[in-house]
Amino acid sequence: MKIAVAGTGYVGLVTGVALANAGHHVTCVDVDQQKIETMRQGISPIYEPGLEELMRENMERLTFTTDYSSAYEDAEVIFVGVGTPEKKDGSANLSYVNQVVDQIAKSVKRDCVVVIKSTVPIGTNDKLEKRLRDNLKADVWVEVASNPEFLSQGTAVKDTLHAARIVIGVQSDRAREIMMKVYENFHQPFVITDRRSAEMIKYASNDFLALKISYINEIANLCEMLGANIEDVAEGMGYDTRIGNKFLKAGIGYGGSCFPKDTKALHWVSNYYEKEMKTVKAAIEVNDSQKLRLIKKSRRYYESLEGLKVAVLGLTFKPDTDDLREAPSLVNIPIILDEGAQIFAWDPIGVKNYRKYYPDEITYCDTIEEALQDADICFIFTEWKDICRMDVKEYRRLMKKPIVLDGRNCYELEQFKGTGITYDSIGRKVVR
Repeated sequence: MKIAVAGTGYVGLVTGVALANAGHHVTCVDVDQQKIETMRQGISPIYEPGLEELMRENMERLTFTTDYSSAYEDAEVIFVGVGTPEKKDGSANLSYVNQVVDQIAKSVKRDCVVVIKSTVPIGTNDKLEKRLRDNLKADVWVEVASNPEFLSQGTAVKDTLHAARIVIGVQSDRAREIMMKVYENFHQPFVITDRRSAEMIKYASNDFLALKISYINEIANLCEMLGANIEDVAEGMGYDTRIGNKFLKAGIGYGGSCFPKDTKALHWVSNYYEKEMKTVKAAIEVNDSQKLRLIKKSRRYYESLEGLKVAVLGLTFKPDTDDLREAPSLVNIPIILDEGAQIFAWDPIGVKNYRKYYPDEITYCDTIEEALQDADICFIFTEWKDICRMDVKEYRRLMKKPIVLDGRNCYELEQFKGTGITYDSIGRKVVR
């Protein structure tokens, strides 16, 4: 099939490459000419394991352009994967989606299905279809379908090629048949429903996972007070098939492009319809507080961080991505700097993006050892493999005062016994 994809971020580019891998001819559209030139060379503009390799394997079926008109005019299916960032009030900003729909309306010259991959509030696809049909320049049939994504950054390629399920929301048999043809070489379970239900499946899924994370973090904080071990508690919970063992790892909160935005958006919608979701509201509040957990722990060891050398390990919101959106580091580092500390930070991928926020205020290190050298305290914000695999005795050898605050529980407590290192993690006892 001839397919166009609007947007070449995590959703759009991964979708386009995956569809090309399935045998379709895909044209990816973006407004950034520099990104387009980069992709034409087989280079991914985003860091995502496996994506660049899959791009290069399917370049004969991939086209990259800024010319949306030529891309959309004869496409059988057009996927929309542009961003829907949150507004200040927490609602979703649909301006980019609306812009693409307007471009499609004036460009299409054949019947087609417009597929919304972007996460949009329930009922948005109905409005987009009306907007599209009201502004069509050609006498053609178009229908909007909802096809939400469920990828995680760092595993996006696997999540797309081997999805747990493919959700398709359509209003007609014709659109359904076209969408099934799009995915005929994918062999995952399908959930075929109406558009509004498909939109809700996306929000309900993400917000449930966010609830689970916030719940286990609250349990972890209580474990610290009561002398219990959160990892043992989570293991005991996880064996219950009604609960499952996923998303039960305690830490300093969720971040990224999905959970923060989607929880706020659903909370906004529920308030708009005067049906406030108190559970979602609580998850948001817990997560905001949890991000500052290490700062609060630091008060056990220093009244203030003024004049101290602080090592920061990990800047991105999770490993295997260069994405900083809603990363705990972005909340903590301003506080550390305001207190007058010197920060020496290490991250294998995220430094380039972080320099956009703090070009001069932070010393960026090429190695973990460089960041730890003579440090008075260490904050771990991201569980990169290099951190998890490091010999913990290096903290003792390199730091002036070996105090390690681990927001991701990278190590077993046993590793620190008898080392002379103060190791303070989430939901577990402090080992000295």
